[in-house]
Amino acid sequence: MGKYAKYWYTLIGVLIVTFSLLGFYGAEVYRTAPPIPGQVLVQGSDKPLYTKDGILDGQTAWQSVGGMQLGSILGHGAYQAPDWTADWLHRELTTWLELAAQKDHGKAFADLDVGQQAVLRDRLKTEYRTNTYDKAKDTMVISPLRAEAIAMTAQYYDKLFSNDPSLQKTRESYAMKENTLPSAERRAQMAGFFFWTSWAASTERPADDGGTGATYTNNWPHEPLVGNQPTSENLVWSVMSVVVMMAGVGFLVWGWAFLRKHDEQDPTPPQHDPLSRVALTPSQRALGKYLFLVVALFTAQVLLGGFTAHYTVEGQTFYGVEISQYLPYSLVRTWHLQAALFWIATGFLAAGLFLAPVINGGKDPKYQKLGVDVLFWALVVVCVGSFIGNYFAIAQIMPAEWNFWLGHQGYEYVDLGRLWQIGKFAGIAFWLVLMARAIFPALLAPNGQDKNLLALLTCSVVCIGLFYGSGLFYGERTHISVMEYWRWWVVHLWVEGFFEVFATTALAFIFSTLGLVSYRMATAASLASASLFMLGGVPGTFHHLYFSGTTTPVMAVGASFSALEVVPLVVLGHEAWEHWSLQHKATWMKNLKWPLMCFVAVAFWNMLGAGVFGFMINPPISLYYIQGLNTTPVHAHAALFGVYGFLALGFTLLVLRYVRPQMVFNERLMKTGFWWLNAGLVLMIATSLLPIGLFQFHASVAHGTWYARSEEFLQQPFLETLRWVRTFGDLVFITGALCVTWQVVSGVLFAPRAPAAPSTGALAGANR
Repeated sequence: MGKYAKYWYTLIGVLIVTFSLLGFYGAEVYRTAPPIPGQVLVQGSDKPLYTKDGILDGQTAWQSVGGMQLGSILGHGAYQAPDWTADWLHRELTTWLELAAQKDHGKAFADLDVGQQAVLRDRLKTEYRTNTYDKAKDTMVISPLRAEAIAMTAQYYDKLFSNDPSLQKTRESYAMKENTLPSAERRAQMAGFFFWTSWAASTERPADDGGTGATYTNNWPHEPLVGNQPTSENLVWSVMSVVVMMAGVGFLVWGWAFLRKHDEQDPTPPQHDPLSRVALTPSQRALGKYLFLVVALFTAQVLLGGFTAHYTVEGQTFYGVEISQYLPYSLVRTWHLQAALFWIATGFLAAGLFLAPVINGGKDPKYQKLGVDVLFWALVVVCVGSFIGNYFAIAQIMPAEWNFWLGHQGYEYVDLGRLWQIGKFAGIAFWLVLMARAIFPALLAPNGQDKNLLALLTCSVVCIGLFYGSGLFYGERTHISVMEYWRWWVVHLWVEGFFEVFATTALAFIFSTLGLVSYRMATAASLASASLFMLGGVPGTFHHLYFSGTTTPVMAVGASFSALEVVPLVVLGHEAWEHWSLQHKATWMKNLKWPLMCFVAVAFWNMLGAGVFGFMINPPISLYYIQGLNTTPVHAHAALFGVYGFLALGFTLLVLRYVRPQMVFNERLMKTGFWWLNAGLVLMIATSLLPIGLFQFHASVAHGTWYARSEEFLQQPFLETLRWVRTFGDLVFITGALCVTWQVVSGVLFAPRAPAAPSTGALAGANR
């Protein structure tokens, strides 16, 4: 550790504390997950309305139609169809009121006077919020009136997920294909799953189970009929999150001001690019196909994104052509997200594989090229196999018992079948082996060089290789609250945490190797950044779980620490300036202008997409009203593509520049590609996603979550117009994507190849 001991001790301390919190309250998630009753009984009857096995069968039926890619559950998923939890709850409540009005007064509820309506609403609230689950008997008892309301609500869903002509227009509004779930038995089971999630969202958690007078979901969704309002804890920890964020920013600014006074001057760059003066190794020369795969998946993902967006205005057709029976919304949205994860991950893997020989003194470990080739084709098999599995699952061709393993898991961002997920994990673990074979010899070599930055890079590589495996800790019939805990380990912790550390450290290693920044400052900055990222990022995982069946402590930890995720983003303007200015430090740096510009864009979108738009939805009081609305894809698009997309493209262009050293970036093509990508992203957010999200926010506060996602609200003409307007931003973005893609494809296919490296050699010009 040496002179960096204080940085290492800080990072180690942060990791011990934050993972302890994540683990301790993760056990709390298991312990306090809303119970799934063994039997749901109707008063006066011993015949169960639902059973635990039946509810879990319904969960698997929901997974098979695309799960979170067709509407959402507990606020997580797609945004076109309703949130099924909020929708079922409101439909059941209004049905109960109508039935009670007819039984008690012989009139429709709307025809009753104010006093009579108030009495029924009070009865409704009392019945629904009273917890009748008996833990000892593992049973829940409901009234005959509620059973009747449940049956009528289930009948509506049976029609909706079939091809009943009376709801064809509704299916079109929800971008559902006809006969979404052909089996009547499985539709009934899925209705039971929807009912159970709405029960957890409307029934108060017992005091001996950590209850504070709120439902199992902390009173989410907003539903005035049943008294679902923000809890006092929600308000308290929302205020505290703002205080923590301001305190964190304040301390960072003070620390930055004092630490920057002692910055050493950057070194004088060498006259020639050190990396260009070292012959490429066989494994590096083999990376061209990785770059081709990156942009192929990137292009497919962008086109699928435009396709998906169009379904929000024409739910079953594409400019009048009926296509939903073959490529329904749930399928193209699945492919859109999965393609994004595949191409971004491939870009990062390619960057690591390019750096491996650089770290190893300019030579390949034995059989490294073979390993690189094997990994590439494994990635192709997993990608193609998972896409085919998604298709057969959503088309309901695949047998139900195969769906989870080969078809569609139903969970957003980890939609691929479990077998393909295991294959992806094996591929990433194999990448770790390929990296380790090059890094560990350099790390352990007794040559007296400072290896702290290399050690941090090694740690990030190990974490990327292993932490994707957290997505294997749940199964097909795992409780959804527990599943959500592990899913966000992948989506938040793996992607937003360890990939962030890897990217920061890899860039620091590259720039110090090029002699553009001092090795000492690169090391110190990377270690400090890793501590800041992990401090907020690890326990900040819980901000996704406020309303997923967790207790108040999870909300407190998630709100407080996720606020700290904003803190390191405050200085990104300076980071952007530093990246931009690197191109002027040496004449040969003009060859790296466009990778650098991508890194500048990363800093900007990190500030706006992850910082501003991320914090917009992070405080509990904010997320209470806008979870599952179009404000979430504002953050998702700006952060996922703006940060990780541009990072992957920057790495791709950087590797391309070195594996095809004779290639010259087409200035006009790259200028169009870069700026149109940024402009398209701004347009789709500013002209469509954000305005729609804000209108939904108002509707959610005024009427309830169900209304903000309802057909009645979203099919209003002015909101349809806003969704049509998004087409302009999409076209601008697609144009930019095609330009960047053609630059990479032409570079890979048509630029002269570099000569192979000699069998031995060392990296020249590395600045230490």
